[in-house]
Amino acid sequence: MDEASRAPFRVGLLPLPGFPLLSYACTVEPLRAANLLSGQRLYEVVHLGETAPVPSSGAAGVADLIPISAATDLDLVLVVAGGDPFGVAAPELFEGLRALDRAGVQLGGVSGGAVILAKAGLMEGRRMTVHWEHAEALSKAFPSALIERRLFVIDRDRVTCGGGTAPLDLMHALIAAERGSVFARLVSDWFLHTDIRNATAPQRGELSARLGSHSPHLVEAVSVMENHVADPLSLGQVAMLVGVTARHLNRLFTEALGQSAMAYYRGLRLEVARRLIRGTALTVAEVAETTGFATAGHFSNAYKQVFGLRPQADRRQKSENAEG
Repeated sequence: MDEASRAPFRVGLLPLPGFPLLSYACTVEPLRAANLLSGQRLYEVVHLGETAPVPSSGAAGVADLIPISAATDLDLVLVVAGGDPFGVAAPELFEGLRALDRAGVQLGGVSGGAVILAKAGLMEGRRMTVHWEHAEALSKAFPSALIERRLFVIDRDRVTCGGGTAPLDLMHALIAAERGSVFARLVSDWFLHTDIRNATAPQRGELSARLGSHSPHLVEAVSVMENHVADPLSLGQVAMLVGVTARHLNRLFTEALGQSAMAYYRGLRLEVARRLIRGTALTVAEVAETTGFATAGHFSNAYKQVFGLRPQADRRQKSENAEG
């Protein structure tokens, strides 16, 4: 079969209310550009959902929807979710996704979309990724989840992507697989996307840039801390893993960051906790456990000391501001 006679690759996009506009655009625009640059209808995009319009994180929304139950002959369906994907309680949505899976449709999630697939029971035994702000909560909610902190993961019939601009890299990989690397490069060049990242690239900038320090011991210590949020280590343990004395490690933190190593560590855990409080439906006790605090009371006091109000009050304030 020649290229001109091939049927279009059919992609279903399922945006949920509050979906991240940038992630959505970086997913759909490469497909539009592929059609434009080829002069053919290589890709057909349909939008799935039940109630239109679906508002995004910005001033735009998606209005032209077809019900999931009416979707037929799709090759790939991508759930695009942001906000609090853990709070989504939609049995019909989950069953619709399971029906697509039974029909042999490849399924994927963008940004928080992997959370929706996990809640539908569709990520068992599959490797996946999710936006870094959801990673801790996803691990807590699904302890057996095979989470990898990378830009995107393609594992057999599942495709997951961290969101942000990472869908540009994901779509490059998918278009290259379908239409060849030369054509995929033309599509990426259309968006001035000349620095195409591998799937294994990190979701966040280099630690040295974030910390404003090139001290290898400091950078390694912070990396150790970030990997031990739920099970915090002692100063001596961190120092031992980094290969310096506790006193020297404290001096590095004080000189570079203006605070002791343990003060930085505590602040790091509380920042993770605040993202969970403001962005998920986890209870205060669950957030406390996920960020390594012995009791909910101890956690609540530490939270108020840093952020000026207790976790539940911060959650209410965030919700009220969003509604306003």
